[in-house]
Amino acid sequence: MKKKISLDRRRFLVRAAQLSGLFLLAGCENLSRKPWFEGLLSSAEGVTRRVQRLITPRKAMAREFTEADLSPVFPVNGTSDPDTEEYLALAQNNFSGWQLEVGGLVETPARFSLAELRQLPSRTQITRHDCVEGWSAIGKWKGVPLNIILDRVRPRPQARYVVFHSADPDELGQYYYESIDFEDAYHPQTILAYDLNDRPLPIGNGAPLRLRLERQLGYKMAKYVMRIELVDRLDNIAGGKGGYWEDQGYEWYAGI
Repeated sequence: MKKKISLDRRRFLVRAAQLSGLFLLAGCENLSRKPWFEGLLSSAEGVTRRVQRLITPRKAMAREFTEADLSPVFPVNGTSDPDTEEYLALAQNNFSGWQLEVGGLVETPARFSLAELRQLPSRTQITRHDCVEGWSAIGKWKGVPLNIILDRVRPRPQARYVVFHSADPDELGQYYYESIDFEDAYHPQTILAYDLNDRPLPIGNGAPLRLRLERQLGYKMAKYVMRIELVDRLDNIAGGKGGYWEDQGYEWYAGI
């Protein structure tokens, strides 16, 4: 009985947090423009994140499925084909000249070709992708765990966040970027994926490399990753909220 009560309490807390968020978002467009209200939302997000981590084990794993559960088609959403000259040139050569740059607050900045990433220890996981637009799909991902890359470059003590920069500009020329903290960066299911369903990652799904962050919503999983930067703060990058969609009002922590 104690276990059932505990589970019911967890469901209640999670549902309450979700409903609170919907209440605040519904019809609050004018309020959202006021600095004091923006600060209130930011503090509420921090509370939500702390509650989430309080009721979920620190190293909790997202559910993994079997090949029988794979979706017939894994949808393409957002940008389907970046049209910058640099990206188009790399794609024409099957990304043979592409390199992942890793720098910022690290002791040993490094570059990795796609071939070099494929030679590193890998992880394969079949997981469900949940999109904020309302759809879900199950795919089989293979890639190098992010913690292996971080161990190679040796983060400096002051580093707090990992920022992913993409080859994916919007119509105004702002490039897509995302960020996570070290807790998620070192989670065993956080990988830099180069294969989807036993084939090289298609361009529509983020080739040559995309982030898989299985415990958060899809908009956190940056596609077309070109550069990784370790930083001690987020407020001096692009819009200052930690990600492209976060700069538009989405939550920085999108745990599910």
